[in-house]
Formats: sequence, structure tokens, C-alpha cells
Amino acid sequence: MGNIIINIGRQFGSGGYLVAKALGEKLGIPVYDRELIAESARRSGFSQELFARKDEKRSLFGMSGFIGTGIASFTGNYVNDDSAFRIQGDVIRSIAENGPAIFIGRCADYILRDMNCLDVFITAPDEDRIARISERLGISADDAESMMSREDSRRETYYNYFTFGHWGVASNYDLCIDSSILGIEETADMIIEFGRRAGKIGGGEK
Repeated sequence: MGNIIINIGRQFGSGGYLVAKALGEKLGIPVYDRELIAESARRSGFSQELFARKDEKRSLFGMSGFIGTGIASFTGNYVNDDSAFRIQGDVIRSIAENGPAIFIGRCADYILRDMNCLDVFITAPDEDRIARISERLGISADDAESMMSREDSRRETYYNYFTFGHWGVASNYDLCIDSSILGIEETADMIIEFGRRAGKIGGGEK
């Protein structure tokens, strides 16, 4: 069997990041989230801080850009949303072609749609998500709910724009799972079991 590639989509506050990290620990393979932004920035020659502003956040109105230093193929050292997405997509594909990986967000399921990947979407009830966000960030439930709606909207806009698909729609994924039912660790265990039964995860990993 080839590399194990798992792509994790997730609602904000659903625990998707924690599930991905648990999967990485159980399978002994790397998880790519913020690290992917750093690598994209390094390859493009742009500031990591400014590149992070593009991360899963595309405005509904217009094309914003930022000034960088280095990559000559972008006129005037300007990179727009589409260029940033292409750079990040190249990084995702390079990583996937050279070893096992778990990717969190970044439209990895679309970018790697021609590879044998396990595509998973993590969800949870709003009340559980609000409680997790509130506790994690130390903010009120009302503020957490507003942030949840805002971040989900940003992710949906980003995904739908670049993939021409529909974020969070079950038909886009091999498995959609509510992390609140089993908890983080057992959700990861269930994903692994499903992946093995589906032939997308080998049986020899730890």
C-alpha cells in the first residue's frame, strides 16, 4: 500500500485539530496545519506572518494581496489569493507524494483528489462547539458563538471558491463524524478502523 494520506475537514470548535493530532500519534505519522503555512511562505519567499493571513480566509469581495520579498514570478512582489492557493497546493502535493501525512483543512481533499486518500469531516453540535471555543479562548458563550459562525463562514467561502464544491457536504467525504459522541480519542480510533476497512489505512501501523 502507498502512503497513508488523511485529509481532515472540520467545523470550527469541533475538535478536528485534536482528532487529527490523535490520529498522528496513533499512526505515527506527521500532521500538517500551521506548519504548512510556514513551508508555503519559505518556498514563496514571502513573510510567514503575512502568508498566514491568507490561510482559509478569502474575502467575499475582491482580491486582496500583500507585499513580499523574493519570488520574481509575481509581478511587483504581489501575491493574490489564487497564487497563494497554488503555492500551498504545491506544498501539499509534494508532502503527500513523499511520505504519509495528515492534512488539516486547506482544501487538501480537493488538491489530492487523484490520490488514494481518506477524506474525513469532523462536526459537533453547536452547544459543544461553543463550550469548547469559550473554554479554549477564555471568552463568553456569546462571543464564542459569534466567532464560530464567522470562522465557519470563512472556511466555507474559502473551500467553495477554490474547489467549486460545497464545504461540509457529506458527499465530498469518505466519512463524516460527530466528535462529541465518542470523544477525541475514540473518534480517532473509529476513523482508523474505518480507514482500514476501506483499504485506505494499512494494518501494520502502531
